[in-house]
Amino acid sequence: QTHQGAGILNKKYPDVFFQGVKKPFKSVIDVSSGDPHKAGMPPISFIRQVMAVCLYPELLKEKSLPLDVRQRAQKLLDMCSGGSVGSYSTTSIGLPEVQKSISEFITRRDGGVLSHPEDIILTIGSQKGLSVFLNLLTSGEGKTQTGVLTPMPCPHTLPMLLDMTGLALVPYRLFEEQGWAVNLDELHRALEAGRVHCEPKAIYISNPGNPTGYVQDRETIEKVIRFAATNCLIILAEEVHQGSVYGQDKEFISYKKVLSEMGKTYAETMELVSFHSISTAYIGECGLRGGYMEVVNIDPAVKKCLNFTPSAPVLPQLALELSLNPPRPEDSSYNSYTQVRGLSYALEFLNRVEGMSCQPSMAGPFLYPRVHLPPHMVEEAKRLGVKADVLYCQRLLEEEGICVGAGCENGQEDKNYHIRHRYLLINNKINQFHRSFCEAMLTG
Repeated sequence: QTHQGAGILNKKYPDVFFQGVKKPFKSVIDVSSGDPHKAGMPPISFIRQVMAVCLYPELLKEKSLPLDVRQRAQKLLDMCSGGSVGSYSTTSIGLPEVQKSISEFITRRDGGVLSHPEDIILTIGSQKGLSVFLNLLTSGEGKTQTGVLTPMPCPHTLPMLLDMTGLALVPYRLFEEQGWAVNLDELHRALEAGRVHCEPKAIYISNPGNPTGYVQDRETIEKVIRFAATNCLIILAEEVHQGSVYGQDKEFISYKKVLSEMGKTYAETMELVSFHSISTAYIGECGLRGGYMEVVNIDPAVKKCLNFTPSAPVLPQLALELSLNPPRPEDSSYNSYTQVRGLSYALEFLNRVEGMSCQPSMAGPFLYPRVHLPPHMVEEAKRLGVKADVLYCQRLLEEEGICVGAGCENGQEDKNYHIRHRYLLINNKINQFHRSFCEAMLTG
């Protein structure tokens, strides 16, 4: 019930969920969230096998398990106090060996730019880490209230999180006709508009974009860093989809890597916090709730406060270490670790649907197509007191049993309506529904 769309759906159509009313479908397919396992994607066997051995070390003797699985499990158990996942973390911010492993991953990822274990803080998912840091930013009221520049569309849980932590949301638009790219002129406009009612102190960046899938290039990142430095803004970089870049000729470049290559003026002074997670990474282990944040150039007093952040439980810490250090080509589990992705098919499918259009996605689990709705349907939504995209999602759920996210959940407030769903589960029912729904609305 934390999602606006889900709450509206339950209130408007409670029979779908609670009253056992017969529908033309056997079960609801939920493709609105970033939870791939809930949507039907099987977990990666390597991760689960190693976790199983860690939980029950007697399996170290089980020869039917791949050798690399048992070796990795033993290595992870050696990181734990007493060789058991039942022990506490040896520090409040995580297992030192896991911190070291993560810093080594970041150093490899960034082509040798050093990452330091003491800058890695293990968290209960990336959102919990973000929440902890946002709470440290909270101050003031009215025009002195701390503000955060926030992309629109944005992750659908972010506005609620900012509200819960007492921060002002300062929206900056991402333009669909520009492929959802960050626009520097729009950043300046948003900053000046925000200063009228609050004191902006941070800028939130989603790269690769959530839900748009846009991957920022080096030039864009440099512009954002200069903008943030000039205006004394901390950069909060959500980079949880960095391992799921599939756009042609696209690559993930971290904000930290670019920052380190812009000279000492930026590299040694610009404050940056980046977030990563096993929940929204391509392994999709949402239920384990593991993540980390890396803090760069953050004041020592702030870091000291972060050192009292409750770290993730031991098991998700180990799963995080596994996800960042997957099997190598020579390992017996390597082939089973890879997975097929069907993005190109899904994108082509949506753009063939009459009345839909979708910008190419470059990364992440979502597609964010625009749905072209007839004026009569928009008026019908107003009469019912809901947003037009929410009404569309309600009817799709009612008639086809497919639950997608409404664009207004992501901060989309203009007259262009969108839906959000996982590309792995594109369904021909959407095509059939969209055509019949719009025809019915046009005829009244």
